[in-house]
Amino acid sequence: MTFSADELSDGACAATGLDDFGSPYYREGLDRTVDALNTEADLNEMGNVIQHATISNALIQRLRIVDTYKQHPEIDDEVVGGPVFVIGLPRTGTTALSQLVASDPQFRSLRQWESQACTPPPEAATQHTDPRIARAAEGIAMMDEMFPRMRTMINSEPEAATECQDLMGMSFRTFHFDGVVRVPGYLGWLMRCDMRETYTFHRQVLKLLQWHCPPTLWHLRTPVHMFALDALVEAYPNAKFLWSHRDPAKVLASVCSLIAYVRSWSSDRSDAEELGAEQLECWAEAVRRAMDFRRRLGDDRFVDVSFADLQVDPVGALQKSYTQLGLDFTDAARAAVRQWADEHKPGSRGSHAYELADYGLTPEQVREPFTEYLATYDATA
Repeated sequence: MTFSADELSDGACAATGLDDFGSPYYREGLDRTVDALNTEADLNEMGNVIQHATISNALIQRLRIVDTYKQHPEIDDEVVGGPVFVIGLPRTGTTALSQLVASDPQFRSLRQWESQACTPPPEAATQHTDPRIARAAEGIAMMDEMFPRMRTMINSEPEAATECQDLMGMSFRTFHFDGVVRVPGYLGWLMRCDMRETYTFHRQVLKLLQWHCPPTLWHLRTPVHMFALDALVEAYPNAKFLWSHRDPAKVLASVCSLIAYVRSWSSDRSDAEELGAEQLECWAEAVRRAMDFRRRLGDDRFVDVSFADLQVDPVGALQKSYTQLGLDFTDAARAAVRQWADEHKPGSRGSHAYELADYGLTPEQVREPFTEYLATYDATA
């Protein structure tokens, strides 16, 4: 299969009866995604199906969001509170930290079911019975059956907080595409492209989601925000950050293992050493950018969370973080966070084996580009 940006766009228009994608900003990312899939990804039959569905859904969601704003321009008057962003290297406990925060009723989080289908905007009265929840659960069950190792790698639940990469994917500027297929040309472009409108559209989606479904104090997560924190804070000038820390030498093997497994669904190509070098360079650059941004912005908006503390005492680690952020850790928050922690013990979904050597890396090689990071933060766990 050869992908065509025009055919994908026309298909989304036909599926929705809509034709306005809003700002043309998204189109360069779409064109580059399509080009990378056609020339670099080495897709197999399943990969063609998966990527066609992924791109089509992003285009469909974009069309519907733009149309909803045209029908209800008052949505733009919504004020997004915060947000509090969970960042950090992948596999450093960002998922657990995020879902702990999401269990606190004072926060609004992006749930998996609404990330995949933002429209129609959710309603407070039906947010726990919306039929999209059941559809998301069916999708997770199908994934677990087809790719059982994923259960040991990522906690997926339809109503659980998820990464906000789907929102960035509607602008076709997201590391999600690199995480599922090999697209080095797209990745190189993504590392240097202008992300400001990506976060403008991201904010528009949050306004739409909270419109009839508060609260309006948001918490969000994805490690990839570290690549573009200047653009993020331009869209969210009151943003604060929970930054999780862990030894990069323990992180990178797990990152590579996850990506290698997910990429294997879409391509029969395998080059573990290439993947190891790519991911090391990528995430070392992410941390470098985040540290530089933090020096310029100041420490007062950042709270550091040790992976070890999160594993040993998640409730205590979160309470300490709230104090530093100036948030109230209420009795309701404590009870909800404790319940989540009790139901999601570390390792409760099993574990998977991975070794740095499988990706042509040694601990010393991994730690070298993180020397300043390791000297600055408690990332020894």
